[in-house]
Order: sequence, then structure tokens, then C-alpha cells
Amino acid sequence: MRRLSQYIYDREGWPHLQWDQAPLAGLLAEVRHRQGRLLGQMEGLGFQLREEATLRILTQDVVKTSEIEGEKLDEVQVRSSIARRMDIDIGAFPAVDRNVEGIVEVMLDATRRHAEPLTQERLFGWHTALFPNGENGIHKIAVGRWRTDERGPMQVVSGTYRREKIHFEAPAHTRLNQEMAHFLRFFNAPPEVDLVLRSAVAHFWFVTIHPFDDGNGRIARAIADSQLARSERSPQRFYSMSAQIEKERKAYYEILEASQKGTLNLNPWIEWYLQCLKRAIGASQETLEAVLKKAAFWKTHAGHSFNDRQRALINGLLDGWEGKLTSSKWAKLAKCSQDTAWRDITDLVSRQMLVKEEAGGRSTSYQLRALRMTGT
Repeated sequence: MRRLSQYIYDREGWPHLQWDQAPLAGLLAEVRHRQGRLLGQMEGLGFQLREEATLRILTQDVVKTSEIEGEKLDEVQVRSSIARRMDIDIGAFPAVDRNVEGIVEVMLDATRRHAEPLTQERLFGWHTALFPNGENGIHKIAVGRWRTDERGPMQVVSGTYRREKIHFEAPAHTRLNQEMAHFLRFFNAPPEVDLVLRSAVAHFWFVTIHPFDDGNGRIARAIADSQLARSERSPQRFYSMSAQIEKERKAYYEILEASQKGTLNLNPWIEWYLQCLKRAIGASQETLEAVLKKAAFWKTHAGHSFNDRQRALINGLLDGWEGKLTSSKWAKLAKCSQDTAWRDITDLVSRQMLVKEEAGGRSTSYQLRALRMTGT
């Protein structure tokens, strides 16, 4: 398929991307203010609650950055992998797939080592972690090295066979060494612009080069998160940019495509990115409320006794398990018999901690009373 139009990397002056900071100043100041307020709120929580908030956000970040690319990860496995690496006790750790471990490793390395240089070797390590089997589920891919275009040009395509629409075609693989050298110099240079702005530019620049056979979007978002962590001087994450991008996925791809076919001036992309970041920070209030609600529940019931399965059940509900809780679902999750699951649940109902949903019958489901009360 032939390229439909000239892309930004073919413009005269590339790769010297431009932006006019004056019209962005007000929005950037608001984002920075929200960052500061959120960090202040989290600082006031104390160490244990901050760790719980970080665990929630990182779990969401890993799950959603994969969802953007159409990959559905097991949230329990993601949470378990992150908790183990953070030395947080969440009970028994389930077995975790290698692909889950890989994306967790990338996201944690990007944010925990945010102050360290980004190098070709580090990027190759991230890419290898993302694809431990050397394939993307469909094809064998070049892992831990730049793409080679063996199967033709790297294109982002939609539509059915013979009715494909090319949204973007990446630079030829013969340009990658030079393109990535320019990018890494920009990323590692002493900051001449605000690091939040540099996060937006780095995200766009990397995903436009598209240097790998697969995983470019996930790595671009990890790079952006690394810059955001550097801007806050903190490895802890209290909001998820990937979760917000997933909510606005259509707009995300539209602004990327328009900017990749546009001029060297990135103001439209940066403005969208900052607005999205502002909404991501705002959405973190839900996480803060959930963490405080969980802490309040256990403080209220500090004098009560629970077996390990019941603690895991309650924590799962407080952490926002998807779907309804039934005795059969609990038996499967807890790896116990149906009778044991029934006894666990009946005991909590008798103590008025769980309540039955109005629909009864064989599929009776239950809800944590504390959760239901917060909606009234």
C-alpha cells in the first residue's frame, strides 16, 4: 500500500519539533497546581495508605495501557505482581503470566528509575520484557532490537481486506538509528522546558518513530510516565494517564493521526495531552476515596475476627472486583468448596457486613454494606 500523504517526519526541519508555550501557559499552570495539590493530599495519608493508593493506581495503569492496545490482562495477576515487587502483603500470591510480569517490570522501571538516562539498551530491555516469548500472539517479532520492515513498511491500518485505511506509516527502518539517536538526546538533555511539556512531546515523538515491531504505544506511555514522575520528583504514582487515555481512546488516536500528518508545531497535541492529564489527575480522587473507605472499614471492624478467606473477600470487594459476588464465584476465587464459600458468606451476612442483592434465587449475589451505603 502506498503512503497517502507526507508525514511530519518528512517535513523540512524535522526532528526539531516546535510549540508556542504562551497559549499553553494557563493550562500548564492548572495541571501543575493539580499535581501539587494531589501530592499534598497523598502525603497527608501516611505511608501505608500511600502504598495502597500507589498499588491501586499502578494496577490500573498496567491494565489500561494494555487495554488501549486491545490486550485484556488479569487484574488480580497484575495487582499480585506489583504488590510482590512493592513488598505489600495482600495475602497469597496467585501464579502470574510472563506477559503480565513483563509489562509490570516496564512500568515500574520507568517510574522508579525516572531520574536515570533512557538508553537504547534500556529500551531493548523493556521490549524484551513485553514479549518474553518473542511473539505478539500472532507473529514472531524482532525482540530487543529495532524493527526491520521485513514484512513491509510499518503501518497503522484499519478496515477489512482490500478496503484498508492507512492512518499512519512510520519512517523506514533504515532511518531508525539516526531517528532514535535524536530522540534520546532530547529525552536525556537537561530540561529547557517544563517536564510535563517534555512528557507530552516525548510521548508523541516516540510513537511517531515507531521503532519496534510491536509495543510502541505501551513503551511511549511508559516514557511519558517516566517524565511525569521526574516532574514530581517521586516514583510513586497517584493518577493514571493510561486509564484516562483508554477512556478517550478514539480522541487519542484522532489527535495522534492529525498531528502526525500536520506541521512541526505540536500545540494541538500538547493541548489535548494536558487536558487529558488534567482529567486523569481529577479522576484520582476516586482512588483516594476508595483507599480511605477501605481504611475506614477495617478500622471500624478492628475488633472482629475473620478467617483469611473472608479478609481476602472483603478486600476484593473494597478494591472494586468486577461483576457480582456469588457463592460459586467466591468458591472459585478462594479455591474452596461451595459449602465453605457459603459458610464464609453467610457468616458475614449474619454480622451485617454483607447484604443480599434484591434478586434472589440460585444466582443470589451479595454486596458489601459499606459500599452500598456510600451510594445513598
